[in-house]
Amino acid sequence: MGKSTVGAAVIQVANAITDLLLTRVVTLGNVQVIVDGFTATGFPNWGGAIDETHIPILAPDHLVSQYVNRKGYFSMVLQALVNHKGHFIDINMGWPGKVHDARIFRNSGLFEQLQEGTYFPDQKMTIGDVEMPIVILGDSAYPLLPWLMKPYTGSLDSSKEQFNYRLSKCTMVVEYAFGCLKACWCCLLTRLGHSATNIPIVIPACCVLHNICESKGEMFMAGWEAEANHLEADFEQPDTREIRRAQLGALRIREALKTSFMIGQATV
Repeated sequence: MGKSTVGAAVIQVANAITDLLLTRVVTLGNVQVIVDGFTATGFPNWGGAIDETHIPILAPDHLVSQYVNRKGYFSMVLQALVNHKGHFIDINMGWPGKVHDARIFRNSGLFEQLQEGTYFPDQKMTIGDVEMPIVILGDSAYPLLPWLMKPYTGSLDSSKEQFNYRLSKCTMVVEYAFGCLKACWCCLLTRLGHSATNIPIVIPACCVLHNICESKGEMFMAGWEAEANHLEADFEQPDTREIRRAQLGALRIREALKTSFMIGQATV
């Protein structure tokens, strides 16, 4: 069978998966189950972990400079919010590799819904004298907001280190999701050769298949991870960390969380 025939078939299948299954499979689901699942890992009232990963692509036909990321290769960015089981619950696809994580996030539908308070139920918990809504967790590339917690940076005392440790432990779930996604679908590691219009179809299709495999308990072979690590070595992820100003309310919530972790108290 000719390569062009195979390529056309792949896009047809990816289109069908995206059209018919994306909104059914990549979805928030039962929020309380997610919150309870994350509470068990040590971070209360958490609704998900967010991060981005660069998918290597061949040089596009237009706007070539926009797709070169900080590591010098062409890429397209996948932003994903995952639940406590490493399932994708929201994805944003299509931004060129040159664009910073925070800009992609602020221009996403997810940001708009979280900012308006319509993505999660209005479920707050009290920590000390501060009310905290359901939050998502991210790394230092993201802004600190009342509904988005991120690590402390700079000089750290023991309480800040403990906060960062708990946050880091919780956000490992999104790293796990990206790792499994790329290990199962190695095309995401070998410079996708599809057009810039088709790549944002293939990647969400892989995310849908990831969720289906995870929910069905499909076996993950140890060798897949080793192969993925070998392939990914040629496409190191760019460092997009950035210190950003934070809202006062977000600072109060993070400080209250830090204190509660030290004394072991937090009440719904």
